[in-house]
Amino acid sequence: MNSTGRDIARQATIIAAAVFMLIGAAVGGGAFGGEAVAELQNGALSAQGSYLAPAGPAFAIWSVIYLGLAAYTIWQALPAQRANPRQVRTGWWIALSMVLNGLWLVAARYLTLPLTVVVIALLLIVLAVVIVRLGRRAAGWLELILLDGTMGLHFGWVTIATVANAAAWLTQSLPDDLAEQADVWGVAVLVVVTIIGALSALVTRRIAPALATAWGLAWLAVGRLTGEPHSTAIGIAGIAAAVVIVLAGIAGRARVREPAARTLEG
Repeated sequence: MNSTGRDIARQATIIAAAVFMLIGAAVGGGAFGGEAVAELQNGALSAQGSYLAPAGPAFAIWSVIYLGLAAYTIWQALPAQRANPRQVRTGWWIALSMVLNGLWLVAARYLTLPLTVVVIALLLIVLAVVIVRLGRRAAGWLELILLDGTMGLHFGWVTIATVANAAAWLTQSLPDDLAEQADVWGVAVLVVVTIIGALSALVTRRIAPALATAWGLAWLAVGRLTGEPHSTAIGIAGIAAAVVIVLAGIAGRARVREPAARTLEG
């Protein structure tokens, strides 16, 4: 397939979006001074900000995601990837996801908590579009890791991050007496997350999103069982949700191999 000026523009836009994302992450994360992310918005975004916030170590996954996005940005800029059909289908959406990623940290530092919820919800929608538009065939292991793997981890982590962000906002804005019902609402939300995460894994046949979501859920469980605010019910529900979603991811991935095996067998 021949490349066009639009393909070159797409590659350049992704590079610009990645630079914006990294600058936004540096500014929003306090690299140039100011509070750490966990201290922003009166501590609402910290591991203790709500009953659905993952424990601190969970956020180490951002290092993996940013590294993957940086490597993807370099790889997609290669001439050989210019007219790649999967890049054509997803490139503009990936660029938008990077912009929203950077905007979230800026919003967290300089704007309001409700706006962070809006931005991360939009990011989740955009990443869902990316996953759908990718389809199921990666042209080699490098594309599988840099494109499918990175976008899958990003989507899976943002799924649980959206839940935590929304919970942080509601914790700050709803009456204090509703905290007495936190266990019920928390478990109910995790049931919904489990259903959505499992169905997504089975339908898309991808394991990376399931692993990232399960990672966040596992650390959410650690936070509720060993830290504050404490909730045994939510902690156990988080563990169960993580297990179910991982199993669904494995089952979905197995469904990818079955057609290939049948094809080889004739």
